[in-house]
This record gives sequence, structure tokens and C-alpha cells, in this order.
Amino acid sequence: MENVVIIGTGCAGLTAAIYTARANLNPLVLTGLMPGGLLTTTSIVENFPGFPEGVDGYELMTRMQKQAEKFGARVKFATLESVKLGQSPFQLDIDGDLIETKSLIIASGAGHKRLGLESEDKLEKKGVTYCATCDGALPMFRNKPLVVVGGGDSACEEALYLTRFASEVHLIHRRDSLRASRIMAERTLANAKIKPVWDSVVTEVLDVKLEKVTGVRVKNVKSNAESVLDCAGVFVAIGHVPNTQLFRGIIDMDENGYITPKQGTQTNVTGVFVAGDCSDHVYRQAVTAAGLGCAAAIDAERYLAGLNS
Repeated sequence: MENVVIIGTGCAGLTAAIYTARANLNPLVLTGLMPGGLLTTTSIVENFPGFPEGVDGYELMTRMQKQAEKFGARVKFATLESVKLGQSPFQLDIDGDLIETKSLIIASGAGHKRLGLESEDKLEKKGVTYCATCDGALPMFRNKPLVVVGGGDSACEEALYLTRFASEVHLIHRRDSLRASRIMAERTLANAKIKPVWDSVVTEVLDVKLEKVTGVRVKNVKSNAESVLDCAGVFVAIGHVPNTQLFRGIIDMDENGYITPKQGTQTNVTGVFVAGDCSDHVYRQAVTAAGLGCAAAIDAERYLAGLNS
């Protein structure tokens, strides 16, 4: 019987692991399919407190895991297959093994929606990125033309942020107007550095042979005309997909699949808590995920103390 099982080893999950381990709860932490979470796809993290020179995303997550393990957390490379949360103890099917736990912290994160291009995959970390806040200030992007793909608030925020560093920003959108909120769209289109590319989609990221981004091949969806835009980086901002499919119909979530906590980090199921990007569609930063992981751990600790009192 486990005291607490934590789903996910991103900033939220590992911070929850650190706190629950220090509380002598001996947490079991499941990595899922992406150990370390989305941050491991970022080359240099420059906005996480305590690292003035920046830190490699993979290194940061490795340090967090070691810190959790130092206090007794057990990190297992495994995937949660199914759950039974109707009554306590909860039953978890972990790669075919049935495990019971008194409490559960869901920190399964979210994934970036991708363009679905082979060249996109091959050039990830080599100029293709999904977070301007994380990567926009890197030397490889400074004073160079950049591309943002998307038309919602996130894409506009990415484009506006990148104007601090880029020589110009091409905002490629498949429609002829932005889907963003009016104020965000107006602010974006008023910026002289942002060049909208309407009715267009990216069909290829160049250049795989050079192992770095040199441009994108763009297709106009109305005329089918193709062209090439030179750029040093491609920032994909077409949305996120929370990794919560396993909990649909059990844990309350919004129409986009983000889990909606009821009080603090407590979900609609007593003893089940949530933290990080699987419940946060607003900030989506490493430091906010870590903070929510801390909160979920404290909530779980207090819940368990109540069971034993």
C-alpha cells in the first residue's frame, strides 16, 4: 500500500516528490512516456530562479529527480494504464501491475500540439521550439528573422515577446484574421516588427541536411502557391494538449481537457490532487508548475494526516 503516488516527473511532479519525501511519505513517482516532462526538450532554461547562467532543461530535471530521491522518493520508469478511483484505497494499473495507494497527485503535464512534419521533428532543439519565453533570448535567435506559427493568444504572445530579440517576426496563420482576443490581435498587428503571413501553412522546415533551421516552406491555402521564408528559428504556438485522457469521466476537467481543481489542488475526488500543466492553461511555466507541485504535496500530506488522526 502506497501513501502517495505521483504521476509525472516534470517540475510539478518532482517538486511534489521532494515535499512528500521530506514528509516521510515515501512517494512512488511514475515517469510516464516522457521522463522529465516538456522541459527536457528545451536546450537552455534562463528564467528558472537560481541559475543566473541558465541551465540545460535535461540537467535541471535530473537535478530535481536526484533531490527527490535523496529524501526517499522512488522514481519508476513506468506508465499508468488505468485507474479505479471510486473508493479509497485507489487502484492503479501500472504497466500491468496493480498498485493501491491512499492518495494520488496527477502531474501528468501537457504536450505541445505539433505541425506533424518530419522536418519539424528532426530540427527540434536545432531551431524548432515551442516556447518563446524559454528560448527566445538565445544567441542563435538574436537579431535574426524568426517565424511563429499560430493565430491565437499564445501565438500573439510568442510573436510579441520575440520582437525583443528578432530582427523581424513572421506570424504564419492558416486564416485571414487572428483568432486571438481583440486587444491581443490589435497589439500584435500594430507592432512594426511583426509581419503577418495570412492564409498559409508551413509544409517544411529547412534545412535538415544542415542540421539547423534556415527557413520554412510556406503554402497559401487559397492559391496553393508555395514560397520560402528565410528564418533562424520556428516557434510553434498552435496550442497544447493536456495529458489527462486517462482521467476523462472520472476527474472534472474543462472542455479542453484541463483538470479543474475544486479547492486548492484538490480535485472532485477526495484524495486526488492535481498540479502543473495538466491543470494550468494560463501560465505554463516551469516555476509555476513547481509551485503547484509544492501545493499539491502539502495538500496530500494534510489529507493523509487527517486519515491517520
